[in-house]
Amino acid sequence: MKLPSEFENRMKEMLGPDYEKYLASFELQSYQGLRVNTLKLSTEDFLKYTDEISSINFKNLKPVEWTDNGFYYDNIKPSKHPYYFGGLYYLQEPSAMSTASLLPIDEGDKVLDICAAPGGKSTELAAKLKGAGLLVSNDISNSRAKALLKNLELFGVGNSLITSVAPNELAKHFPSFFDKILIDAPCSGEGMFRKQSNMTTAWENNGVDLFVGLQRSILKEAVTMLKPGGKIIYSTCTFSPEENEQSIEYLLSLDDNLSLVELPLYEGWDKGHPEWGNTDNQDLTKCRRLWPHRVKGEGHFVAMVEKNATVNDPPSALDDTSGEYGINSYNFSKSKLSDEAVDFISKIDYPFDLSRMDVLKDKVYYIPDEMPGVKGLRILRCGLLMGEMKKNRFEPSQALAMFLKMKDFTNSISLKFNDDRVVRYLKGETIELNDNEVSGLSDGYILVGVESFPLGWGKNTRGTVKNKYLAGWRMM
Repeated sequence: MKLPSEFENRMKEMLGPDYEKYLASFELQSYQGLRVNTLKLSTEDFLKYTDEISSINFKNLKPVEWTDNGFYYDNIKPSKHPYYFGGLYYLQEPSAMSTASLLPIDEGDKVLDICAAPGGKSTELAAKLKGAGLLVSNDISNSRAKALLKNLELFGVGNSLITSVAPNELAKHFPSFFDKILIDAPCSGEGMFRKQSNMTTAWENNGVDLFVGLQRSILKEAVTMLKPGGKIIYSTCTFSPEENEQSIEYLLSLDDNLSLVELPLYEGWDKGHPEWGNTDNQDLTKCRRLWPHRVKGEGHFVAMVEKNATVNDPPSALDDTSGEYGINSYNFSKSKLSDEAVDFISKIDYPFDLSRMDVLKDKVYYIPDEMPGVKGLRILRCGLLMGEMKKNRFEPSQALAMFLKMKDFTNSISLKFNDDRVVRYLKGETIELNDNEVSGLSDGYILVGVESFPLGWGKNTRGTVKNKYLAGWRMM
């Protein structure tokens, strides 16, 4: 690979005698990884399950050291397996798994992923929340945020708010609100040159200065949204000191109550380099660098800061009527659930609180009790989309199917992973049930799954199941 000469000179200076090892890493194949969705099953159960019944040789998975639920894979195509469509795992570059894995999540936390698309880190944050608290996932790009929405729904996440606004707009709504904030910052992408060689051209066109400005504008807003005692974790996939150590110096300069947190030092990881900063702050050694010639992954940087818990932030001037720090509570519409919606929801063996159902343009949403006011935000999803009320009927959503477990809906059919009807269902085709399967099923909506994991809805008529799998999700 031809690297930009300016980049080569910078790396020679930074790496010294290690530079040749770094160059040699370009001759090695990139590592591929998958991360188990622990909202749906434990890592141990995933390994046991796939070992016993899968057609893909998951036996060759090797654990990623810095996360409990991440694995390297090779010579398989997990994106074509029904378990992928069941939301059992997410495909993610192994070094990138480090950021969300390192952020400690407590029950009931309010968590922000500020540059969240396409959702690799948000899906892990949601899994760590275990359905409690609130996850706000944002991406300024509306088109990218749509991919984020799909991945969170595929994972079965119901306690989320998905937005597409600039960080300064978020900051107006959520002053001193979040317990944890993750910033996977837009960057020059130097750490991904091996995996995406076309990024070298983008680097030559943009350099690092453009991204330094973007990163600091995000950090400036993020720090105002952090509660006392809260933590911000910051990551990039670049080597540039201006975007890494120097960005952390900038973050620390924004609030004297912030301090760096010591992160684990796994085999092959490097400490941050104070000599590459501007302030000679020796605490920068608490940051972590992942070099592609030293770890099984691409280039990455990660650092975490904590805000002094004894600080008393003044209440926000945004609103003084209700809620923590002046944050409005969610404002429910006056629209009512239809009888058909109430009837359908009552058949689900899950403790939904009907008082938290909201109806907007005939669509029904289940709003988590942690949901703040959202007026003025560009929203892709607020809470869990339950379905849509139509004349004399209620149509359940794909998101609801993925949120549920098979046991939650009595009228359900679970197919074996190697049953050809699974692929036909995922491609949007009508499927037929045999006499044994029809026994005990009612006509009407059924939950269709693979093994014990939901895939989506179908409408049963005496064993003929009309496909209701979401068109945009279908297997190609």
